[in-house]
Amino acid sequence: MKWQGREESANVEDRRGRIIRAGGVGISGLGLVVAVIYMLMGGNPLDLLQMTQQQPARYEESQGNYQETPEEMQLRKFSAVVLRETEHVWHDVFAKTGRRYEEPTLTIYSGNVQSECGVASAGFGPFYCPLDKRIYLDLNFYNEMRHKFNAPGDFAMAYVIAHEVGHHVQNLLGILGEFHSLRSRVSQEEFNAYSVKLELQADYLAGVFAHYIQNKNLLDQGDFEEAMTAASAVGDDTIQKQTQGYIIPESFTHGTSKQRMGWFRKGFEVGDLSQGDTFR
Repeated sequence: MKWQGREESANVEDRRGRIIRAGGVGISGLGLVVAVIYMLMGGNPLDLLQMTQQQPARYEESQGNYQETPEEMQLRKFSAVVLRETEHVWHDVFAKTGRRYEEPTLTIYSGNVQSECGVASAGFGPFYCPLDKRIYLDLNFYNEMRHKFNAPGDFAMAYVIAHEVGHHVQNLLGILGEFHSLRSRVSQEEFNAYSVKLELQADYLAGVFAHYIQNKNLLDQGDFEEAMTAASAVGDDTIQKQTQGYIIPESFTHGTSKQRMGWFRKGFEVGDLSQGDTFR
């Protein structure tokens, strides 16, 4: 992706080095794994919101010392540029439909982080919290994508950020709220199926983002393939096969590799909201 020298988003908060200490009875152990379900490993973040509200965490956060490496500085700047490009895209798309786009904040952290959705460990990947409208990202996830998921390349990481921004778009459109309301009305298997549709729509929206920046001539040769590799790497079937040796389709919450690549591709080709209704 041609990102060097481009404008960075002003909506980036750096919380790296901060130390979180329990100040009393807070979220149970599940609170530490809230981010797992957002991007990679199954389940849906909104499942835990009721738990968070019923068991409010009391954590104290203090600023520690954090020395940024040159590589991390590049990753931070790259992330800020990608976020800025998503802002341009979604302001444009929303304006065409008579809506106003509200920009999310990207919070960069290390170790663990306190969000309105709970405390998350950095080891579980990027996530979006609809309660505070923030995307949370540990920059070390870039290395995870390269080495653990075999999805290298800067646009693979742009896809990850664009996917989380896709959840923010869903939140603004009321889709996340409607999805959460289903939790008490359907079985777990049915809810998992709806979760798959939610995640595939976020992939479609990431594809819409890629469509727009392609039209701005910001994609390098091979960028689309990098995003497709990333989408494939985080398919439920691929992850389950790698981690446990077999797959359980009824437990899928994000979609198969084929589905995720297919919806990203469709968003890339279409470039608008009109054909992204994965729930139909």
